[in-house]
Amino acid sequence: MKKYLKEILILLIQLFMFYVFPLFAGPTDVMGMIVLLLATLLLSILIGSISNLKVKYLYPIIIAITFVPSVFIYYNETALIHSLWYLAVSSFGLIIGMVIHKLILKK
Repeated sequence: MKKYLKEILILLIQLFMFYVFPLFAGPTDVMGMIVLLLATLLLSILIGSISNLKVKYLYPIIIAITFVPSVFIYYNETALIHSLWYLAVSSFGLIIGMVIHKLILKK
């Protein structure tokens, strides 16, 4: 459990963004969704660059799955498509983070 501490901390921050942040955003706040996407991108870059464990490859799938319950809590069923956006954005961020990690290790 201790070796997964960084990954768990980043996942908890992401869960905070999914479940607490919408409480302060308006019902039709498009900027709130953009902020959530940018936060997901930054957190996935972070996990890709600091994690050496293979569990980081599951991060995009975990993010897409954990977004689904928030759809039924805060949004309606039409927001389910956003889980695919979170999957794509977090995969892209993970790849960027792994490239950054490789560049740092080369030096």
